[in-house]
Amino acid sequence: MHEKVRSMLRINNNMRIITASIAVVISFILYKILAYHAVTIVMMIITILLSALPAVRKAVGALRYRIIGIDLLVTVAVIGAVVIGEYWEAAAVSYLFLLGGFLEIRTLEKTRASIKTLLNLAPISARVQRDGQSIIVSPEEVRIEELVIVKQGERIAVDGTVIDGSASVDEATITGESLPVEKSFGMSVYSGTVVSSGYIVIKTERIGKDTTFSRILNLVEEAQDSKAKTQKFMEKFASFYTPIILALAVIVGLISQDIRLALTFLVISCPGALVISVPVSIVAGIGNGAHHGVLIKGGEVMEKIGTLKAIAFDKTGTLTEGTPSVVGIKTFGYEEHDLLVIAAAGESLSEHPLAQAIVEEASKRNIVFDKKVSDMDFAMGKGIAFTIDDERYWIGNQAFVSHQQIDTDVLKAYINEEESKGRTVVIVAVKNGVIGAISLADTIRDTTKNTISLLKAAGIRHIAMLTGDNKQAAETIAALAGIDEVRYSMLPDDKVKAIRQIRETYKTVAMVGDGVNDAPSLASADLGFAIGAARSDVAMETADVVLLGDSLTALPFAIHLGKATVRNMKQNIIFALLVVTLLLAGVLFHVVDLSIGMLVHELSVLLVVFNAMRLLRFKTPKIKV
Repeated sequence: MHEKVRSMLRINNNMRIITASIAVVISFILYKILAYHAVTIVMMIITILLSALPAVRKAVGALRYRIIGIDLLVTVAVIGAVVIGEYWEAAAVSYLFLLGGFLEIRTLEKTRASIKTLLNLAPISARVQRDGQSIIVSPEEVRIEELVIVKQGERIAVDGTVIDGSASVDEATITGESLPVEKSFGMSVYSGTVVSSGYIVIKTERIGKDTTFSRILNLVEEAQDSKAKTQKFMEKFASFYTPIILALAVIVGLISQDIRLALTFLVISCPGALVISVPVSIVAGIGNGAHHGVLIKGGEVMEKIGTLKAIAFDKTGTLTEGTPSVVGIKTFGYEEHDLLVIAAAGESLSEHPLAQAIVEEASKRNIVFDKKVSDMDFAMGKGIAFTIDDERYWIGNQAFVSHQQIDTDVLKAYINEEESKGRTVVIVAVKNGVIGAISLADTIRDTTKNTISLLKAAGIRHIAMLTGDNKQAAETIAALAGIDEVRYSMLPDDKVKAIRQIRETYKTVAMVGDGVNDAPSLASADLGFAIGAARSDVAMETADVVLLGDSLTALPFAIHLGKATVRNMKQNIIFALLVVTLLLAGVLFHVVDLSIGMLVHELSVLLVVFNAMRLLRFKTPKIKV
């Protein structure tokens, strides 16, 4: 319904601008041929009525609420020009104001292009299994826990978990990442993403407004309506500035006894470009961010990014992968392959993260571990014992293996060295002694080191890591990443205190985390960045900047985008003030008349909008690190 109304208004506006354009051209031709002949005056009055009516309506509506705005200034100027017989000036001013407003709206719509693109990507149908049949329904009609089938080229309409099939899924609408992600049994999928190849059957978990895609749209739309401090100041400034200009125009007219000068002063002092200078930059910046999987929650957040000097990171799941992986293997009388066959066969029945990491390492090496395992015995959090081909094996930590009366002294130096690097050592042994050791660690992300370098190149002066891990593990990751400060063995409350301490030195500090156990520190920082937040409701609500993908690469982009947007705002403000100053000088020296003043004013508004639109094409600058 609202879309139909907007469509009708757009058609009416288009018709008005077309008829007004024809009228003003005819008026100009008649003016040059016949001067102020009766026919010319009638045509000019028609032009004035066509062009000025929207401004008059807005001015009258605003006055009801005691608001004096730009529309009132233009209305007074047009009426004044008609009263003193300057019909062409009145026609030109009213038409230029109409044309400027029309072009402004059209160009502003382009700044929202990224958001419109997202809206157009909303799924319109879903194929569900219902009563033994496959039927097409609207996304709102899908039920929780219902099975949704998605084939190649189709858009996923719900959030859920894959229970059958496999597919490559384009998640660019959610994460901003261009490469498809392979999805199979047990993996999460999101509404608004597209199956590039293959097919999947999804068990529905969220529908409609509760889906990740819908929440993203809501956050972006709310962010575009959220005002920056500078924007609020500009609006407050305009509320005082406009009536002051109106009063000054009256004073100028009384002193100079020149109504034309007073009207020209009125027109060229309109703060249109100044008022729009900030919001148009904010809208363009937020739109670009959304297109790249970065949700920036409003103008005030954007301004803070522009002044950011310090960033604190959580370690696990942010700077690191968040899951352990095999980083080293030591054997005694066994080949690595044979040791992994035994270890993976035994650990395949365990759900412990370290066990799963060993199984995954064997799978990566294409090792077949199908040996028959029997007599399993689990020691929770310590290790397991099992039998293969009548041989008894023990896998676990040093205390667990030693408890079996197995000598582990041969590994003492190795374990100390590995633990000094923040690694965990899992021992594999038989009754006669140790046959190997597997080192595991939460490995640093491939993108972490480069991200830290890019942040420093972007002007971030201090980068800290706040983690609950032990000293060795924390310092190892920090050294690899190039972190300036490390704080370890921290509880959530400790992280909040650390944020406050860093703020004392660097004024504005951001916290980057995965948004779950980091919620308190994300909320206490001046800016909270949540990585991989598409999976977390807490992160979506708590963080100021939501990085939807799991990669850190979007973080430098978000910082650069925020700084570029603030620069753009400043450029617009300076330009708008400069134009007003030059026009006022032109009036005083009788160089600028009423119509030229309005033309320059409208052009300045458009130039401000065009400058902001450059942000839609903004990309992270190439920096050598």
